Amino acid sequence: MNFLAHSFLSGDNPKILIGNFIGDFVKGRNLLEQFDPDIALGIELHRGIDAFTDTHPIVALSKQRLRPTYRHYSAVIVDMYYDHFLAANWQRYHTLPLQEYACQVYDILKANEEMLPQQVKYMLSYMIPGNWLLNYAHTEGIHRALSGMARRSRHESKMELAVHNLVEYYDEFEKEFTSFFPELQSFSADFLFRTNNPDRLST
Repeated sequence: MNFLAHSFLSGDNPKILIGNFIGDFVKGRNLLEQFDPDIALGIELHRGIDAFTDTHPIVALSKQRLRPTYRHYSAVIVDMYYDHFLAANWQRYHTLPLQEYACQVYDILKANEEMLPQQVKYMLSYMIPGNWLLNYAHTEGIHRALSGMARRSRHESKMELAVHNLVEYYDEFEKEFTSFFPELQSFSADFLFRTNNPDRLST
């Protein structure tokens, strides 16, 4: 999953959202030595979401459709596709309009800028003016995002071409996202419930 889904799956705690948002930019396991406990929890949630997604059989179907052309970049591309479907169908998942929600996320990040890794600060200087979270709802926005990722990749990825696959197999990818995402929501909600209720018995 990409930035929109990670933010959305964080619940109502701004610090968990920050941790979940920055998860890809944080290394190591000594999180409590580096961050506020709720931010550390958000980073752990981010890693859990990634592991759940990477090993899910429905997501595997999406990646298999892309793998002949994009190889190991298929997972990154599917993350972007799934953020697109979340954004394009946002009203199914959240009561706030996406524009308002995106502004809330940006405001939280800007208000806590001192907590953010330098790479995230740099990225936000492009993300906020370009309103990436809102523009994920459009295939043009996904194309811009994938093209930017392709330019930053150290190896040839062909990600700048991947919007064509999204358009060609739009219904198939959307069906897979729609089947998968409720399971990811349940995983994330249960993760947060368990960590906020440590005495709960494992099931």
